[in-house]
Amino acid sequence: MSTQPSHKATARQASDQSDWIKIDLHIHTLDDPKDAVDFSAHQLLERARSLGFRVLAITLHDAVFDRKEVFADAAAMGILLVPAAEVRLLGADVIVLNVTAEEVAQLKNFDDLRRLRAQRGNSIFMVAPHPFYIFGGSIGSRLFAEIDCFDAIEFCHFHIGPFNPNRRAKKVAARFGKPLIATSDAHRLHAFGRHYTSMPMPAVLTVQNVFAGLRSGPLRLTSPPSSVTDFVSAMYFVFLVHPFRVRRKLGGA
Repeated sequence: MSTQPSHKATARQASDQSDWIKIDLHIHTLDDPKDAVDFSAHQLLERARSLGFRVLAITLHDAVFDRKEVFADAAAMGILLVPAAEVRLLGADVIVLNVTAEEVAQLKNFDDLRRLRAQRGNSIFMVAPHPFYIFGGSIGSRLFAEIDCFDAIEFCHFHIGPFNPNRRAKKVAARFGKPLIATSDAHRLHAFGRHYTSMPMPAVLTVQNVFAGLRSGPLRLTSPPSSVTDFVSAMYFVFLVHPFRVRRKLGGA
């Protein structure tokens, strides 16, 4: 008996894949005022188009990416670019999606996030990035007290073998009924494209429809473990190269 899939089954599988879209909602570019990144928004768009991404968010630190020409270029490529920021509140990073620069400027604490939620409802989307990692900006156990602020919890790209704080993030997400979303948190261009979330293609690709799909699911997470080489390279970049670049960038600002 043949074990080869039928033409109909193969067609269904291909159709199923084409009905899902790739999303990455945590990316940095050289526009970031506080991070040292060596690739541009247009380089990101070109790579995203080549890899079949349909939804992106450039999450600058404490600033909203608002270059209209980049949004126009993304739309021409069939990519939905969501205005966003990675905001640090009382030492904890929060990703806020579909937000304005004026709104971000008003965010000083988690009660401000709650007020923004009361004003905007489900038209915004908030993510707890890398919540249980040891480096600066992770919210840690404070996530339990502030969990009502978040729509989703990030499944961080940086994991290998026993080093995987995402296990705790997964438990918290299940406990509170929050979706997990995988992102690249890309600071280097080659890091973009391996870690992402997939969701069914909505009838119309809008920010509101994407948010609704993320909240209701189903979702697929793609986030393979780092290789030993990737892990060493990431550690070298995060703890040696990146801090030096940031100091040099801020020193020359």
